[in-house]
Amino acid sequence: MKEVLVLLVLVLGLGVNQVVCRKERNLEESSLGYSAISCRSYSASILDFGGVGDGETLNTAAFQAAVNQLSQYASDGGAQLYVPAGKWLTGSFNLTSHFTLFLHSDAVLLASQDINSWPVVDPLPSYGHGRDAPGGRYASLLFGTNLTDVVITGGNGTIDGQGQLWWDQFHGNKLQYTRPYLIELMHSENIQISNLTLVNSPSWNVHPIYCSNVIIRGLTILAPVTSPNTDGINPDSCTNTRVEDNYIVSGDDCIAVKSGWDEYGISYGMPTKHLVIRRLTCISPFSAAIALGSEMSGGIQDVRAQEITAINTESAVRIKTAVGRGGYVKDIYVKGMNLHTMKWVFWITGSYGSHADDNYDPNAVPEISGINYRDVVAENVTMAARLEGIAGDPFTGICISNVTISMAPKAKKYPWNCSNIEGISSSVTPSPCELLPEKGGVADGMCDTPSEDLAVDAIQLQTCSFALRKNF
Repeated sequence: MKEVLVLLVLVLGLGVNQVVCRKERNLEESSLGYSAISCRSYSASILDFGGVGDGETLNTAAFQAAVNQLSQYASDGGAQLYVPAGKWLTGSFNLTSHFTLFLHSDAVLLASQDINSWPVVDPLPSYGHGRDAPGGRYASLLFGTNLTDVVITGGNGTIDGQGQLWWDQFHGNKLQYTRPYLIELMHSENIQISNLTLVNSPSWNVHPIYCSNVIIRGLTILAPVTSPNTDGINPDSCTNTRVEDNYIVSGDDCIAVKSGWDEYGISYGMPTKHLVIRRLTCISPFSAAIALGSEMSGGIQDVRAQEITAINTESAVRIKTAVGRGGYVKDIYVKGMNLHTMKWVFWITGSYGSHADDNYDPNAVPEISGINYRDVVAENVTMAARLEGIAGDPFTGICISNVTISMAPKAKKYPWNCSNIEGISSSVTPSPCELLPEKGGVADGMCDTPSEDLAVDAIQLQTCSFALRKNF
């Protein structure tokens, strides 16, 4: 028996933006509900397009056919594609506007292991080059560009990148192009990625780039801690982004905020700004819970991180930059971190290196200013801070307040290492370096996050639902 989706649209006096989808099965109603920025007027199942969830049949054509067919409803309330329980082997496919992809709790999207079947796309204009190889890059598993109103969600269904093949290719220097990501949306707006488990990505997991009004929430992201470049969530040249309630175990930064690479990022000139990160739990022994950079040449401004938990992670918040990057990182606010077993709590480096090519401008120095941390508790820490600006280009406006760091039994003799920085501190243990002079007790508002909400916090999620009906 084949499952098809049936949609009953009820406008219960709530207006066109509060459409409720309902599920009925054999005359008995039961509803599969979820929260989303938009509900849809039409639904279908991947089964309707010949999908086979046996873990062996390649479903790329079925997924693309489904998306293409459902795109006709974009101007008429949009459509959603339901992926039922099963293992759905697929290569890369493109999404469409006013569209929801919903994965059942027991649905697994399996990324194809046939490297030759993955399409190749151009390098990102703000990067100029691929990251693994100079040329193009493999398209992401879920990909889209110039879209609006896209929801990728589920009942905690799984997307499995089957990354070991790609990691082996990377370590063996056998890649012709840069590895694919699991989800990448470009030049798009009004995006939601939520309530999914992402495992074993070939490289980065979630990469919104040149996007606005983005919500990423309720993700579980898992990769071996030794896997190469498996960043969790990387907002890149995006405006108004909300990242909340995510759990990430990664071989690289759990969240990495970016905006382009050297001369290419400077030329493209699209910053990441107005980003809120809250209630993140991170495990990453060789990287940061939150990284700003190193590709920050388009600028990063107004980032607010709150309620961050990191366990066995190299550093809490790390700023990475270098001569040749240009750009800026400024107006950064971090409040409320609970840290367990860290190499560094605070880490800022102006000598990261790793240039796109040899054509970067040696006179393009970054501006790092207005970096604020407060209300931090850390235990079993090897070194409190490593804060290293650039000679002739000091990093300024660093503010650290109400911080208690308990050092590890084999901690470094000198817990603070500071050079080419300027700032202040208040109520910090152990006592900071001389370049962060003490300003007395914890003052109200010192190093604090602005009280005004960001526009992205005003985006409300609706309650949507849809139904399956069996044909007898």
